[in-house]
Amino acid sequence: MLYTVMKRVVAPTARLVYRPTVEGLENVPADGPVILAPNHLSFIDSIVIPMVVPRRVSFLAKAEYFEGKGVKGALSRYFFGSLGHVPVRRGLGRAARASLDTAKDILDGGGAFAIYPEGTRSLDGRLHRGRTGVARMALESGAPVVPVGLIGTDEVQPVDRKLPRVRPITVRFGEPLRFDRYAGMHESLPVLRSVTDEIVYRILELTGQEYVDSYQNSATAA
Repeated sequence: MLYTVMKRVVAPTARLVYRPTVEGLENVPADGPVILAPNHLSFIDSIVIPMVVPRRVSFLAKAEYFEGKGVKGALSRYFFGSLGHVPVRRGLGRAARASLDTAKDILDGGGAFAIYPEGTRSLDGRLHRGRTGVARMALESGAPVVPVGLIGTDEVQPVDRKLPRVRPITVRFGEPLRFDRYAGMHESLPVLRSVTDEIVYRILELTGQEYVDSYQNSATAA
């Protein structure tokens, strides 16, 4: 219900207000499994992508969004759950594995799933080293990966700002990447690193960000 309202009412209204520049949307398959791999600059990234992609897109989301107490916690669970977000507890192997299994179920069912290779928001606007979850998801599911470059969302809602403001946004979808050559090699750490780096490099080409060969600290990025 909420997702329908978001797609049919909120998304068109937001597009009128923000008038995002969208490039390469034809690279997103109209159906079938696909992984969207964007850079991550702002909380609203998980809203901007579903706003411009015609099909339903699910995301990994912090487990904290599903665990709040009281009315606020209930509303948060309803909001993120209705949008198809999958909770993940960062830093815990089994919980992260379970979240990736849920994501794979969505892909196996022909759905679209988005995952931020950086793992969390960039606090300095630079593109940070990717974590290998996106590669594992791609190799286990066999789904193509569409790199996504988000530009300007950190100006719309910086990390320290609660409410968004109107600023230019650009969303660029790159050509789908396939990794069939690595079929059956999803347990190989060198392969996972190579695939992840290739995806992040394609994102870099789309955004023009400065690259940092180190992970963004998830403990300080919400």
